[in-house]
Amino acid sequence: MNKTEFRDLFISYITISVAFAILLGRDFLNIGNFNDFSFALATSMIAVGAGFILHELAHRQVAKHFGAHAEYRVWNFGLIFALISSFFGFIFAAMGAVYIEGENIDRRQNGIISIAGPLTNIAIGIVFALILVLSANPMTIEIARYGILINLWLGFFNLLPIPPLDGSKVLVWNPLIWAACFFPLGAILFFPVLG
Repeated sequence: MNKTEFRDLFISYITISVAFAILLGRDFLNIGNFNDFSFALATSMIAVGAGFILHELAHRQVAKHFGAHAEYRVWNFGLIFALISSFFGFIFAAMGAVYIEGENIDRRQNGIISIAGPLTNIAIGIVFALILVLSANPMTIEIARYGILINLWLGFFNLLPIPPLDGSKVLVWNPLIWAACFFPLGAILFFPVLG
């Protein structure tokens, strides 16, 4: 990973962490409350660190597996829009993308590269769900809840079938795989069982 890619990932990571903290931290300055901004920020950084960075690195590694050159690049407008949208109750989580250069990347390979990120979010959400079930510590439980919600949202958002999001490429490659990932995530997010 070169310095530019590291910088772009770090800036995006901080921005999305702050955006989720704004969205999820209901009482910005109520220090000591699980819902205060400082707790939401620390928790978002854990969940986003797992979710956002590993999502992008999954795209990168699968693309390299297929022989392509792949690097993450930040999208400045996406950074600003993510922060603004968080004040309105949602997050537009498109701060950048892994750009892929390869001569022989076909539709199937592009679909596999694209599904790697959302599948990573689903896997991380499952890990946080196991932590939620197995933990008795109130702080760990709250962090796990954030981890589940953030990762399921990142997976769902990225699977929207709108170019240039991952979902548009997965849908073109294999509509059944796209549907098998997209609709269950939507059902979990919009009919929550997390109370």
